[in-house]
Amino acid sequence: MLLWLTDYLSTYVGGFVVFQYLTLRTMVSVMTALATSLLIGPWMITKLSRAQIGQVVRDDGPASHFSKAGTPTMGGALILVIILITTLLWGDLTNRYIWLVLGVTMAFGVVGWVDDYLKISKKNSKGLSGKLKYFWQSVFGLAAAIYLYQSAELPAQTMLYVPFFKSVAIPLGVSFVALSYLMIVGMSNAVNLTDGLDGLAILPSVMVGAALGLIAYLAGNTEFSNYLQIPYIPGAGELAVFCGALIGAGLGFLWFNTYPAQIFMGDVGALALGAALGLVAIIVRHEIVLLIMGGLFVLETASVIIQVISFRLTGRRIFRMAPIHHHFELKGWPEPKVIVRFWIITLVLVIIGLSTLKLR
Repeated sequence: MLLWLTDYLSTYVGGFVVFQYLTLRTMVSVMTALATSLLIGPWMITKLSRAQIGQVVRDDGPASHFSKAGTPTMGGALILVIILITTLLWGDLTNRYIWLVLGVTMAFGVVGWVDDYLKISKKNSKGLSGKLKYFWQSVFGLAAAIYLYQSAELPAQTMLYVPFFKSVAIPLGVSFVALSYLMIVGMSNAVNLTDGLDGLAILPSVMVGAALGLIAYLAGNTEFSNYLQIPYIPGAGELAVFCGALIGAGLGFLWFNTYPAQIFMGDVGALALGAALGLVAIIVRHEIVLLIMGGLFVLETASVIIQVISFRLTGRRIFRMAPIHHHFELKGWPEPKVIVRFWIITLVLVIIGLSTLKLR
């Protein structure tokens, strides 16, 4: 919206032309989202507290979590609304990728919102049934995957690129739909599984989102993509604005979500952010790099899968509790130590992921 307005004003005042630059709009979107989050956050926490929209804690969870019962949840709705408004303000609304990512993010947010609402209304931690949740995730994930496949204009848009190699690109054909579906739904659930400690999921989401924003900017620029020998995806650069909004909204939310949390993200935020990260990675053709940078999310998911398989086959548990962050809690690590160490791991993985842009 403001892109159109500044474009119009630039005919009268030349200085407004700077808002046509993608880099500036990305930085402004970060600051807009951050400032809005910090301003609205206290008001939202108060409203949720008065409405008694509090966290329902698992009965089988660590004992240290029982004190968190009643802490305002569904704070992810704040993140999503700010991402939506900021992207609409500073993004190019003629760009199809902007609308696709916003649509998928909000759709997964609705699934998470229903899940959170049922948890609160029924006063238990189960919420929406696993089958229904997975069904709607699959509907939205498949819809996005099919759209990207059918609207692809260049071979590069449906190839699988292997990092660290200059010319290893695998034509996927219709398998692109399956891979895209798995990335969107898989990352959505992976971030949701990680969201079990104060600030544990949101900062890694911000770090990975920032890296994907940089990759989107580079992939959408012919000169940079050619220099780095990464696939050129026309229009993908505009996703940097979306990622900027995610960064600002996420950091603003972390201000209130850091230990001890004043508000929790809930499934409304975790499912949506995971789906958004997965979709952006698909569009810029860096799925494998996302799995590297989001290694924490992969680890959390793998720990649950390993735990379930081990218990069903042998009757024994590999971890004291899954996801793995609870394992370290039960080993005696204070919650802040688990959180910060997992943040450090994510930072290292993001650096490794970004290094693949040049190490080819």
